[in-house]
Amino acid sequence: MLLTVKNLKKYFPQKSGLFSKPALPIKAVDDCSFTLEKNEVLGLVGESGCGKSTAGRCILRLTEPTAGSIHFDNRDLLALSSGELKDIRKTMQIIFQDPLSSLNPRMTVGGIIEEPLIVHHRGSPIERKEAVAALLDKVGLPQSALNRYPHEFSGGQCQRIGIARALALKPQLIIADEPVSALDVSIQAQIINLMIALKEELSLSYLFISHDLSVVKHISDRIAVMYLGKIVEIGPAQQICLDPLHPYTKALISVIPEPSLHRSQKKTILQGDIPSPARPPSGCAFHTRCPVAKEECKKREPILEEKRSGRSVSCLYVNKKV
Repeated sequence: MLLTVKNLKKYFPQKSGLFSKPALPIKAVDDCSFTLEKNEVLGLVGESGCGKSTAGRCILRLTEPTAGSIHFDNRDLLALSSGELKDIRKTMQIIFQDPLSSLNPRMTVGGIIEEPLIVHHRGSPIERKEAVAALLDKVGLPQSALNRYPHEFSGGQCQRIGIARALALKPQLIIADEPVSALDVSIQAQIINLMIALKEELSLSYLFISHDLSVVKHISDRIAVMYLGKIVEIGPAQQICLDPLHPYTKALISVIPEPSLHRSQKKTILQGDIPSPARPPSGCAFHTRCPVAKEECKKREPILEEKRSGRSVSCLYVNKKV
């Protein structure tokens, strides 16, 4: 197993007023567990604000977790010193959501891609220039891009630059945090296809974070569905998209636009807003919006457990099936 995350929590403290009660912490990630195998893509999906990006940043320790354990390639990431963490980050990289703002506007494209090689003392100057040229070719950019600046490129081209930078140190794991959400639909398809091709060519593993299930199902081997800081369903991508078990997953699947000439789609529109992560509901966190919630859902919190072969669901009313 390449990555194992167990009981991950990230609580953000809030400041309270001088005469007010102590403010409750924001539970951005609340007891999440999942695994990722080598050369696998795990899609982490949910509405905006559910904690999926925070979970990704915690894995890289860009944000320090409150509790839990993270093991990468049989090493405990939370026990590493700063020097050890710098060394292991060569094998763990991130692609950011906003392609332009993630690139230094004062550096040329060649300098941006070469920087990780310089920081980690990889190769001579000539070898680094050759490596940068090869990376540009790998992501489909011309060699003329070397001496140009990020503002001279489109959003899709900037994301290709970000992907090239992430590949510079030959990582095993890439955390892709909403890598196509800021791009046009046609460009999204190009970037997704590029990432799939790179995964096969370089034997990469992705934690692919997105709010768009239509994108996630295209690239993922497995999907983990997140709601209010918790994973509510996880399993093979095809099975989840064809036969979702959790009511929240069913609602997300139902609103994916699918062309149909013969019937109108029945969509499940969730009522209300996501509750505050500082004051999550009692019992099942989803019961305030669940179309099939019962009285017991308000009192008893479900646990994430295997209900089908390879399918784990956090719901009181999804029965186990052998």
